[in-house]
Amino acid sequence: MKLQRPKGTNDILPGESEKWQFVEETMRQVFATYHFSEIRTPIFEHYEVISRSVGDTTDIVTKEMYDFYDKGDRHITLRPEATAPVVRAYVENKKFAPEVQKPFKVYYTGPMFRYERPQAGRLREFHQIGVENFGSKNPATDVETIAMAKAFFDQLGVQNIKLVINSLGDSDTRKAYREALIGYLEQHLDALSSDSKRRLHENPLRVLDSKEKADIEIVKDAPSILDFLSEASQTHLADVTAMLDSLSIAYQVDQNMVRGLDYYNDTIFEFMTDIKGKELTLCGGGRYDSLVSYFDGPETPGFGFGLGVERLLMVLEAQGVTLPVAQTLDVYVVVLGASANLAALKLVQSLRNQGYAVERDVLNRKIKQQFKTAEEFGAKTIITLGESEVDSGDITVKNNVTRTEVVTTLATIQDNFDAVFSELTVKDV
Repeated sequence: MKLQRPKGTNDILPGESEKWQFVEETMRQVFATYHFSEIRTPIFEHYEVISRSVGDTTDIVTKEMYDFYDKGDRHITLRPEATAPVVRAYVENKKFAPEVQKPFKVYYTGPMFRYERPQAGRLREFHQIGVENFGSKNPATDVETIAMAKAFFDQLGVQNIKLVINSLGDSDTRKAYREALIGYLEQHLDALSSDSKRRLHENPLRVLDSKEKADIEIVKDAPSILDFLSEASQTHLADVTAMLDSLSIAYQVDQNMVRGLDYYNDTIFEFMTDIKGKELTLCGGGRYDSLVSYFDGPETPGFGFGLGVERLLMVLEAQGVTLPVAQTLDVYVVVLGASANLAALKLVQSLRNQGYAVERDVLNRKIKQQFKTAEEFGAKTIITLGESEVDSGDITVKNNVTRTEVVTTLATIQDNFDAVFSELTVKDV
């Protein structure tokens, strides 16, 4: 058997991992300006953590979860999304307590798992960035969080971003709308796809999100949930749109957008972009004011979003956005002969201890090959170290671009390389 990675997974190799690091660092910088802190939850959870929150009838639970019984006969699942684990952590660690400052604002990044058909930008093991904000019903929280997502995309250079919003109202709204929607869809029962027929009485709002052509045509004339909003939900939506307008954040209202999880209420949103005429969702989220209570915590409003890193990187590449990938190498040490091996070891370690990125030859290659390697690594400076340099203690440091040189001593470099490096690199600039 040929050993390969499991279907729907990917190896993130050097040259690509640097792009991931850049995205993650950008995330941390942007989210910190909004006073979000990082949270890390287990990769696997008890099955009920997911099923209770996202809904027993969702595709995630019925079709896509990697779940199993462990050796203690506990029903375990690899996390398919992160909101439910974060809510579980919020309740379990009593972050709702009065002494904890509110709102409680966290972000996360890490792998998620869903058993679905692998495709571009969507794998069975995928990586998600997201945020959760607990404790505020203020529509300004909705808008600030949406603005933060936009700031993140803007910082990365994502182009042609479109914000789409909708309101799912409160529980009374959805109850009344559910009945109206079922009544409408039953009139078109024969024309619905098999999945939509199944969802009709289980979760009819999910029919609105169907990608089947027949379903798309049918739902065009479906009743709008916006016509069923309670007074409080109408006010909340009006406040959100007014605040978006005040920040000059353009948006569209899509009455058929529902999101794929059952716990949302009031504001939901997606950021989309266009790639070769195809509209792709980059990010999605919304408000979930009942989810904490599902986990036996106190009634606590919440708002968050999630985005897939693989899809984000795919979009950036398609749009021609260049992310930094090359590691900066300050010094490459060319080592000539076995007699210089120990001295080279001491030299590179002393430079690293001073904070410089350093590489050396360890393969006993010819000098021409070593210089070629230094070029490929993009080394700023080169030090050649052989028996004569070891014996004399004198050494030459060369700028790899300008070819200018500084003659100094091994002792000087090992003690303080800053002056030599600055002289050479300033000349380069």
